[in-house]
Amino acid sequence: MRLEPIANPTALRRFGLPATALALTVLVASLLALLAGANPFATLGLILKGAAGSKFALLETLSRATPLIFTGLAVAVAFRAKLWNIGAEAQLYAGAIVTVLLGTGALPLPSALLLPVIALAAMLAGALVLLGPVLLKTRLGVDEVVTTLLFNFIMLLFVSYLLEGPMKDPMGMGWPKSPALEKAARLPRIVDGLRLHWGFALAILAAIAVWVIQTRTTLGYEIRAVGLNAEAARFAGIPVGRVMVKTALLSGGLAALAGFSEVAGLKGNLTLDLSPGFGYTGIIVAMLALLNPLGVVLSALFVAGVFVGADSMSRAAGVPTYIADILTATALLTMVLALRLTRARIRWR
Repeated sequence: MRLEPIANPTALRRFGLPATALALTVLVASLLALLAGANPFATLGLILKGAAGSKFALLETLSRATPLIFTGLAVAVAFRAKLWNIGAEAQLYAGAIVTVLLGTGALPLPSALLLPVIALAAMLAGALVLLGPVLLKTRLGVDEVVTTLLFNFIMLLFVSYLLEGPMKDPMGMGWPKSPALEKAARLPRIVDGLRLHWGFALAILAAIAVWVIQTRTTLGYEIRAVGLNAEAARFAGIPVGRVMVKTALLSGGLAALAGFSEVAGLKGNLTLDLSPGFGYTGIIVAMLALLNPLGVVLSALFVAGVFVGADSMSRAAGVPTYIADILTATALLTMVLALRLTRARIRWR
């Protein structure tokens, strides 16, 4: 068996195979529900109802999708240039740390300026976290998969140190958490009494901005060129190292906005469990979106809906919530295979 490249895949191949991948994902979920002793159709219906069957469910899905849009965009930008950023989790926490540092009274600014300044500072922190690995890659040839992955563990240990030491809330009854943000540093809720906040609107704007950068600017062209063939791009006069640095700064900044939005919009303070793996899930979101910034919004909504719906389904049908993890993992694996087969056909010798 060998793979033969396809120069110009048909529209049926480009869209049919990803659709088939999603259908296979639903089939796997149905079989798992059946094995758990539940009705597969009822289980899928409960997931849909739990994700979008009411105003509360829909807004909860949008809230859960907000950090996934940011981390998905971060991964999509980096992967487009073949910069394998596996450290969005570390960049997220870097943004969260800066948000707490500046949002607890460090900046005597009016509320109209405070939030934008905190967001920009958080983006800078996330960008700097990714800048180190990309410089190691471009200057010394160090594999960024290893360095960005290890940064996740370093950052978690650093956050643990801060929450047990310098940033520990003296009024927190001994719990490892930071002081709460000032009211002026909080993102308002879109709907009073529910968790959805204006970070979701910021995420949509970020997706549009990234799409414009990728499709309408010189930087976007350079990122695509470097990702397709770095040596050819260098031969054509594109400064590959500089483009990689710019890509890293943009990617790290986007991931940091996830930490900013979670602290300023939802949690109000920093805890060690701020992220249940948003940085890693962002990889799935980006791959399901085929690295398209606007597609990231849809795939983030899909993944968020699966997790929110699975929580509701578990209570109603008695099926473990782990089915959501299997669903997203299966979706990623089948989508990767579909993408490969979109650009190549199998030939048997």
